[in-house]
Amino acid sequence: MMICPHRRSSDGLPLPPTEAEIRSIAGCPVKCGKIRKRLSNISWWMRLLCQRVATRANHEDEESGHFFQDRFHATRIVDEASLLACAAYVALNPIRAAIAETLEQSDHTSVQRRIQTLTADRIDARAKLRDSFLAPVSIDERSGEIGPCVSKSGRRCSDKGFLPMSLKAYLELLDWSSRQIAPGKPGRTPKDVPPVLKRLGLDTETWCELVRDFGRLFCSVAGRPDCVDPLRSHRTHRRYHLRRRARELLTR
Repeated sequence: MMICPHRRSSDGLPLPPTEAEIRSIAGCPVKCGKIRKRLSNISWWMRLLCQRVATRANHEDEESGHFFQDRFHATRIVDEASLLACAAYVALNPIRAAIAETLEQSDHTSVQRRIQTLTADRIDARAKLRDSFLAPVSIDERSGEIGPCVSKSGRRCSDKGFLPMSLKAYLELLDWSSRQIAPGKPGRTPKDVPPVLKRLGLDTETWCELVRDFGRLFCSVAGRPDCVDPLRSHRTHRRYHLRRRARELLTR
C-alpha cells in the first residue's frame, strides 16, 4: 500500500493505508495472492523502482517524458572466467570511482562484508553475522551437491558457493586487480600472477581489461566464444552476439 498508495499528501508523498484499505486486501485471498506474486517478481519491482526514480528526477528537473531507455537488463554468465570477472567488476566499482582506496573501505559491497566477518572478534557474535546473508564464495565441484542448495539457516537463499577458489584467494585477486587498474594507487605489481588466472587461461593484460571494461565488453551474455556461440536466447531463440573486442580477448 505504501509502494502503490491509494492516497497521497499535498506534497505527493504516499499516505499510510487505513485499516479499511488493509482489510480489503488481507481479507481477500485473490487480491492477497496477486500482490504476493507481484512482490516476488523482479520485473514488477524494477518497474516500480524505475517509475519512482523517473518521476522524482523529472519533477526535480522540471521535465517530462521517458527517463529510462530500458527498465533493466541482465547479462547471462556462461563460464567461470566471466563469472569471476563480473564479480570483480562489481566489487571494485567504488575503487574505480575513487570513492574508496581499499576493499575494506568499499561501502555497500559484498567484499567489504566478507572482510568484516573475517576480521571480526570471535567474541562479537553480531559482527560474525555481517556476511551471513551472502552465499559462500568457494564451491567444491568434485564433492559438492548438484542443483540448488537452499540455505538451512534461513539467512540467505543458498548455501552453495559460486567460484572454484577459496575466499582468501578471491580477496587476494581482488586486491591485486585493484592495484593494477586504479591509477595512482600505492604498491607495486606482484612478480607472479595469481594461480587463478593461469587456471582460467587469462594473462594479466586480458584480465585487467576484462575487469575494467566488463560493462562495455558484455551486454546480454558474457563468456568465451566457444561457450557463447552454441547458445540461443530463451525468449527469441536467436544466437547471442559477442562483441568483437570481447571475442578477441577471450580467444587469445
